Amino acid sequence: MAKEPTIYDLVLLLSTSSEEADRARILSEVESAITSSGGTIERNQDWGMRPLTYQINHQGEAEYHLLQFQGPSSLLDSLSHSLRIADGVLRFRIIKVIPGTPPAPDSAPPLVAPAGTASAASTTAPTPTPTPEPAPVVAAVGAAPAGDGDSDNHDDS
Repeated sequence: MAKEPTIYDLVLLLSTSSEEADRARILSEVESAITSSGGTIERNQDWGMRPLTYQINHQGEAEYHLLQFQGPSSLLDSLSHSLRIADGVLRFRIIKVIPGTPPAPDSAPPLVAPAGTASAASTTAPTPTPTPEPAPVVAAVGAAPAGDGDSDNHDDS
């Protein structure tokens, strides 16, 4: 039985503070590195500008890209090295796709609004539950009058 070629997912988060030409150059360098090493690009999706869950290098959003490719394992080391030192790359992740994994969706994942945006603030806030009032204190019949609880302070002379 012939072994299936290994497929990898590369997710790139490119800095929005970099020029458009720099981001395009990084993508073309990645594509040429894959093809020049004997690999093939199965899928190349531009997911566009998306908010980050937390800031990376003082940036709140990034340009997301998904590349699915096949290639030799030596390609992974060279890709990782070049992406680590590229100025316009905020984050990247290369993942080996396990055989039998369902294919990636044809469209980008849906956007989820961060907690501090207007769409999150426009939702109705839950009504606060009223705080119950304290129950009245009822003295038991025959009980000593309320005081400081120290009965040894009276004068017995």
